[in-house]
Amino acid sequence: RMSSGSYIKPRTVIQKSKTSSSPTSSSPDPVIKPQPRPSDKLNPKTVDPVCKDAVSCLLEIHRILFSNVYIVLYARLVHGSVKHKLQWECHPETLPFDPLLITLAEGLRETKHPYTFVSKEGFKELLLVEDAAQKAIPLLPRLVPVLKAALAHSDNEVFERGLHALVQLSTVVGPSLNDHLKHLLTSLSKRLMDKKFKEQITDALQKLEQSGGKESLAVIKSKIPIYCSISS
Repeated sequence: RMSSGSYIKPRTVIQKSKTSSSPTSSSPDPVIKPQPRPSDKLNPKTVDPVCKDAVSCLLEIHRILFSNVYIVLYARLVHGSVKHKLQWECHPETLPFDPLLITLAEGLRETKHPYTFVSKEGFKELLLVEDAAQKAIPLLPRLVPVLKAALAHSDNEVFERGLHALVQLSTVVGPSLNDHLKHLLTSLSKRLMDKKFKEQITDALQKLEQSGGKESLAVIKSKIPIYCSISS
């Protein structure tokens, strides 16, 4: 109990106004940027082209940045729940193989998604068009060094993509590849000693022989003497 002479002043709570009357002290609401989705990393920025013919395809393009070069690409990556696919903006038959097929072959040496998928799938699908042989054969002197670089790559997955691309190309151009085959077999010979690749390389050599005929067999045997012909 307090004495009659003492007095306690009640505590008051002063609430500051949330808004200020001074126009200079007000600040705009912060801009909230949308959070990136994980799938955004897999989707390159693209521009939708209006594809009327092969010429417009050349002018209105998708650009995907490979590690060192820009690829002029006419397809987009479509993500599926199970697997991905390419959605071509123009029918592949209308597209110029020069330089598209060569640039896709260059992309086989990429090691990051989506570039690995785009290069592998694009190369395969472009070679499936009706007149692929007619378009690809003149490009062999430029394609072979690019495939050779993929086959000589230290990354195993790059090597496998190069090997599959070589078989696909051989199936399309047939004996026309024979004159260039010797430049590609050195890397196969080295990897053949690796048990991991022995079956794949043997299968590839058999398909090269099948596509190239007797001439190809002579080239293969000169570089890989232990190879057994499919006809033996």
